[in-house]
Amino acid sequence: MSLTDPQRGRVYRRCGCRDAAGRQYGARCPILNTQPEHGRWAYAVDLPSTSGKRETRRRSGFPDENTALTALQRFLAAERTGITLDETLTVAEYLTEWLLSKQDVLKATTYAGYHRHVHHDLIPAFGSLPLNALRDRHVTTWSRKQLAAGRGRPTVHRCCTILSSAMNAAVSANLLARNPARNAALKRPAAPERRCWTPQQASAFLHHNTETYNDVYADIFEVILGTGMRRGEVLGLHWPEVHFRQRVLFVRWTLASINNARLHLQAPKTRASRNWVSLSPRVTAALRRQATRHRGMHPDQPRLNGMVFTRPDGKPVSPERLLHTLRQRSAEIGLPKIGLHDLRHTAATIMISSQVPLAVVSKTLRHSTLATTVNIYGHLLPQAAREAVTALADALDRADLPRETT
Repeated sequence: MSLTDPQRGRVYRRCGCRDAAGRQYGARCPILNTQPEHGRWAYAVDLPSTSGKRETRRRSGFPDENTALTALQRFLAAERTGITLDETLTVAEYLTEWLLSKQDVLKATTYAGYHRHVHHDLIPAFGSLPLNALRDRHVTTWSRKQLAAGRGRPTVHRCCTILSSAMNAAVSANLLARNPARNAALKRPAAPERRCWTPQQASAFLHHNTETYNDVYADIFEVILGTGMRRGEVLGLHWPEVHFRQRVLFVRWTLASINNARLHLQAPKTRASRNWVSLSPRVTAALRRQATRHRGMHPDQPRLNGMVFTRPDGKPVSPERLLHTLRQRSAEIGLPKIGLHDLRHTAATIMISSQVPLAVVSKTLRHSTLATTVNIYGHLLPQAAREAVTALADALDRADLPRETT
C-alpha cells in the first residue's frame, strides 16, 4: 500500500520479511495486506540527476503514515529552500558547537563573556528546545522575566545579542530559515551619561597622587589623563615601545582581565588603536620616574625591558586594583566618583573644551573614524563652537583697534 504525495514522492508500508532466497520482501510482503500492524512506514522520492540515471532517496522506520508523510514533506521543503531541519539538534547542542567555533575568532575577554552568558543564561533558558522550535516568543518572554526579576537591561540586551549572532550563523549554515532572536531582542539601551572631571579636579587628583604617594599608580594616572590612552593600553605598555628621545610611545598591546581572575595580553581594541601616541613633558616625566623605579628593582638589567607598569613584586598591575586605587584616592580629596575609562573621557573633554581641533582629538584618541569621536563627544561641540566663534570675534575686535585709534 502506498500514497503518492502531490508535490513529489510517495509513502508506503514495508517490512523486513525475507523470501526463500533471503531477499527482503519490502513493500511486496503478502502479510502487509492482511495485517495492518505488520511492517513500518517509509517514503521514497526521486532526486534530480545530471547523469541521466534515476536516483531515489528512501527512508523507512516511521510508525505511521502521517509521520512518514511529514518526513517526506520536510525533506522536500529542505530541498526547495536549502534549509536542513534536524529535529534531534537542540539549542544547547548547537550553542555549544557554535561557541567552540568562536574561540579562535574572538578576543579572549570577549570569548569569556560569550562563554559565561551562553552557559549561565542561554542554555538554561532555551537549551532543551529543538533548534528549529525556538521562536520569537521564547526570547521575548525570557527577556521580560529577566527584567522583572531586576536584571540589568544592558546585560539582558547582551545575552539577546549573543543569541541573535548564534542564530544568524544557524541561518547561514542552512539550519534555520530565519533568525528567531532578531526581532525579539531588546533595543540597545541608551549609553550611560559619561562622567568627567573638570581640569581643576583632574589637576587636584594628580597633585594629590604625586604629593602623597608618588608611586606607580600616580604615574599610571598621569599617563592616562595626559594621553587619553585606555587603561589596558597603559597597563600593557612595554619598555621597547617607549621612545624618550622622540617623546612618543607605540601602542602594541592591551592588558585585560578575564572574569576578574586572569590577566591576558591581547591586541588593542581596533586597528586604529595600534598606533603612536605623542608624549607631553608631564607624561615623559612620569615614565622617567617609572624607569628609575624599574632600574632600582633590576639593577643588573643593562636596558629597560618587560612591562612598564608593574607592582613591586614585578607582576602586572591588575585593572581591578587600579580601579580600587582610583576610587580610594579620589574619595580622599572629595572628588566625584568616576571609573577608569572616565579618565579617558576627561582627557578628551579637556582637549575639546580647550578648542583643540576635533580631527586632532580624534587622532590623539586613535579612534577609527572622526565620526566615532563626534558620536561620543558631540554633546561638547556646541560649547566648543561658541567658544571658537567668541575667540574669532575677539580677534577681529582686536584687529579693529589700531584702525580706530588712527
